[in-house]
Amino acid sequence: MKIINGKTFTAERAWGALDIANLEGTTVRLHWTDQPYKWHINDGEEVFVVLDGIVEMHYKDDDAIKIVLLNAGDIFHATVGTEHVAHPQGEARILVIEKEGSV
Repeated sequence: MKIINGKTFTAERAWGALDIANLEGTTVRLHWTDQPYKWHINDGEEVFVVLDGIVEMHYKDDDAIKIVLLNAGDIFHATVGTEHVAHPQGEARILVIEKEGSV
C-alpha cells in the first residue's frame, strides 16, 4: 500500500518521476516538471492527468497542431498514434498511465 501526497512531490530534474505501480505492463507514474517535454508518439495509449498546475498540451490532428489548456483535474487521452508534447506553465505534477517502456 502507498499513500502519496501528489501536491508536494518534486524531482531533481524536469519530468522526473515516481513509479507508483506496474499493472501487468502498464505503468502509473507521478511526474514533476517545469519544462516542456518533446514531441513524441507513445507505443500505445496514454492517459495524462494534471494533478497540480497548468499544462498546455500541443497535439497533431490531421497534421494541424492544436493546443488545449489543461488545469488541475483535467485529463488528456492520447490514442495510438497521437503525436503530442506537454508544455507546463510553471510547475506541474502529472499522473501518467501508459505502456511500460513508452517514450
